[in-house]
Amino acid sequence: MTDILKPRDAKEVEDAVRWALSHDKALEVAGQGSKRAIGRPSQTDITLDLSGLTGVTLYEPAELVLSARAGTPLSEIEALLEKNHQELAFEPMDYGPVLGLKAGQNYTSGTIGGAIAANLSGPRRIKAGAARDHFLGLSAVTGRGETIKSGGRVVKNVTGYDMCKVLAGSWGTLAAMTDVTVKVLPRAETQATVVVEGLDDASACAAMAAAMGSSCDVSAAAHLPDHVASYFDGLPNAEAATALRLEGVAPSVRHRKDALAALLKPFGPVLLLDETESRALWRSVRQVKPFATESARVRPLWRISTAPARGHAVAAAITPAAQMFYDWGGGLIWVAMPFGDEPDAASIRAAVASVGGHATLIRAEAAVRASADVFEPQEPALAALSKRVKDAFDPKGVLNPGRMVAGV
Repeated sequence: MTDILKPRDAKEVEDAVRWALSHDKALEVAGQGSKRAIGRPSQTDITLDLSGLTGVTLYEPAELVLSARAGTPLSEIEALLEKNHQELAFEPMDYGPVLGLKAGQNYTSGTIGGAIAANLSGPRRIKAGAARDHFLGLSAVTGRGETIKSGGRVVKNVTGYDMCKVLAGSWGTLAAMTDVTVKVLPRAETQATVVVEGLDDASACAAMAAAMGSSCDVSAAAHLPDHVASYFDGLPNAEAATALRLEGVAPSVRHRKDALAALLKPFGPVLLLDETESRALWRSVRQVKPFATESARVRPLWRISTAPARGHAVAAAITPAAQMFYDWGGGLIWVAMPFGDEPDAASIRAAVASVGGHATLIRAEAAVRASADVFEPQEPALAALSKRVKDAFDPKGVLNPGRMVAGV
């Protein structure tokens, strides 16, 4: 037996988990490994490599539904959808560059199963929701070595426990997904972005709130402070930029762009980006481009989710030496701590607790991830519920033990 098990189909996944149970082994569940460095370091004996489970098994464009094996690369799915002018509306990001990986380095933007397991969502989260909101059905193997199926190929299919919602965001700690079914949506004909330049963080949050509360149907809102603005594609200037994206048919986008520019003019100078510039900008936001790394030195990176109108208050409580930018209208803050500093989980979590929300340590040295709470600590009642769910799916802790919580 090698240190990697690479099943070719769902039956072999079930056999692998049963083998691990019978030999008292722990399995690291992975696809292309693009998110392997997120979470606490692996406490496993063998990698269950699901990258061999590939291929779209059903695609009905007219029904807005797609089924694929869990190891299918996101790039393959997105290319297929683009041919039919459709997309994954939740805009899953590629964690590879942030974690120091390069395209072609044994990964191609992650897999559809990994996107669901991490509950990924990009800038369109404020309008379209997260991955779990587009997750219709699944087949998976639990830590008991049992194959389960849930959901179907329509949006309303819940007749009891919603396994899709349970497994989305579970990071492979409950079951190894083998097949998934997701909702797809038509791709917008065009897009444009309205940018307000030179705002401070508090004013930017107010401007984004005004835009989101308008009738302009904003699909993404981000604030890029001046210390990171130059890293983003599509921006002609290096000063602070507060960006609002509009998507749809050309006449509608044109009308809403003019209306939004007039609404935001009192906040500061307004700049308009065309479709090409807009796509480039939001691709950079989606991929967290300022904090991508190829360096051997790992700069601690946090992902903070909070109330959009109070995002600037959380940021103000963090060391001014950190770099950051805001997505989701101010509700998502990416924070890169200074080189040489510990991630200082206590101060980050204190800043978040003062407003409400949660923080995840996305990138840090393995020793730091082993000693810190990588994911937001749960309240006792929620922690007890999470443990009961874990015990129901994986009572012997065979799947990704300790990745989210020490000792679990």
